[in-house]
This record gives sequence, structure tokens and C-alpha cells, in this order.
Amino acid sequence: MKEVDEQMLNVQTKNSSYFVEWIPNNTKTAVCDIPPRGLKMSATFIGNTTAIQQMFKRVSEQFTSMFRRKAFLHWYTGEGMDEMEFTEAESNMNDLVSEYQQYQEATVDENGEEDEDEDADA
Repeated sequence: MKEVDEQMLNVQTKNSSYFVEWIPNNTKTAVCDIPPRGLKMSATFIGNTTAIQQMFKRVSEQFTSMFRRKAFLHWYTGEGMDEMEFTEAESNMNDLVSEYQQYQEATVDENGEEDEDEDADA
């Protein structure tokens, strides 16, 4: 179990910018009692981070590149979809990435409540 905890700490240290301070206890590990053949142990790590935004950015960039060229678009419009649905989906993806960035940059105030610059939204 010590090795698992050390590896978890390594992951959190290496990717510290994705682990936000205002979510305490944002990781969970589990060690399987029966390891796979040939290994000493098996463990699972789950982390509540903002790292998924990188994958969303990558998918969005690839989508935008293909959508600008209208690659494969005829397959979808031929089945009844409208180009506007793709534009809306792209916008939703960009909004999601922005929201993850906002949460990543949010801090905890002295009272233990998250502070997201609420005045900016008003």
C-alpha cells in the first residue's frame, strides 16, 4: 500500500495545476486483494481534476479543422442534421473548456468557500 500512496503523491505533484485546492480529498485509490498474474499488486486511482479539459481542447481543435473543410459533413446532413447543430456543438465544447479553466483558476477564500469572481458574471 505504501507504493500506491507514493505513486499517488507523484501523480498529484507532477500534475498539481489540475488538482484544485478547493476540492479536498479529491482522489481515491483502491488496491485489489488478488493481483494479476505476474504482478505484485493491482490498484485503481480516481482523481477529480480539471485535466479532462486538455482532451476536450484536442477534440475541439480536430473537430474545428474537419468542420472548416466540411469533411464528412454530407453524411450527417444527408441523414437530416443541420450544419447549425455542429456549430452549436462546437460552441458547447468551447464553453465546457472555459468552464473547466474557470474552475481551475478559482480559489478558496478565508471562510472555506470557493471564490470565482462572481462580480464578473453580473
